[in-house]
Amino acid sequence: MSAVRAEHTARTGPARSLADLTRQALAGDFGPDPADSRIALAFTTSQAVRHDGRAGGYRNEVLSLRLAEAVGSCAVEPGTLPGSALDDCVGADIARLLAHPLPAIRVAALDAYLTHVLPHTPENGARPFPLPAGTSLHKSRARARAVVGLLPAAPAVRRVLVVGVVNSLLERLRELGIGYVPCDLKGGSTEWGEPIRADAHAELAGCDAILASGMTLGNDTFEPLLEHARATGKPFVLFAQTGSGVLPRFLGAGVTAVSAEPYPFFWLDGGPGMLQRYGGAR
Repeated sequence: MSAVRAEHTARTGPARSLADLTRQALAGDFGPDPADSRIALAFTTSQAVRHDGRAGGYRNEVLSLRLAEAVGSCAVEPGTLPGSALDDCVGADIARLLAHPLPAIRVAALDAYLTHVLPHTPENGARPFPLPAGTSLHKSRARARAVVGLLPAAPAVRRVLVVGVVNSLLERLRELGIGYVPCDLKGGSTEWGEPIRADAHAELAGCDAILASGMTLGNDTFEPLLEHARATGKPFVLFAQTGSGVLPRFLGAGVTAVSAEPYPFFWLDGGPGMLQRYGGAR
């Protein structure tokens, strides 16, 4: 651990809530004053996908903000981001954006700031995990192996609450003989015809581990999961395109591992890529 990272850890400790982490940032606990850090570029990335051999497809939309060399991101429901969002962000300082009424802007701004001041390096606790080149499905399955590998192995984990359904993750759990309960606010069904629950909180008691998308940061579903994990000691693993720089700050306060995937995301091209893993299996 670097001297800088050690100083930050000693001063702040792991965050207990998103509001707590935001207060730490605004207080200058991570170094640079957010009021002096301005967003140079704001953009959205939209994606529609239907993998070969899969029955269904899906769409993604992500708001991203660039601060110096860092990009912070927050996924949103496609079509819900107002047209003024990018104009609100460009040239604005991080402190102002952390008080913005849109949760997606607040999360993306905090993500950009923390990725800038605590980049994904071994000195800051990150362990790089290379993804191979290939089709979108090939890369999705490789990411699934990296993410699921952060959970304790069976039989320590028998049934996982999966919040934010990604069929490649479910496929990997099936290969390992680990049961799961798929949850997503949109409902629907999995590739195997299993019903997707809309209320993750109602399913917590029946599961002994949680595997959740970073999207939970932007839709106000993260903290109930965090509080449950902290109270019960259940493993809580996050796969994060949204909040890849934010979620590692909760390690040791309910979160046990994070697969951080800062922009550019694996689905943007067919070349090799890189995840950054924190905590979990080594």
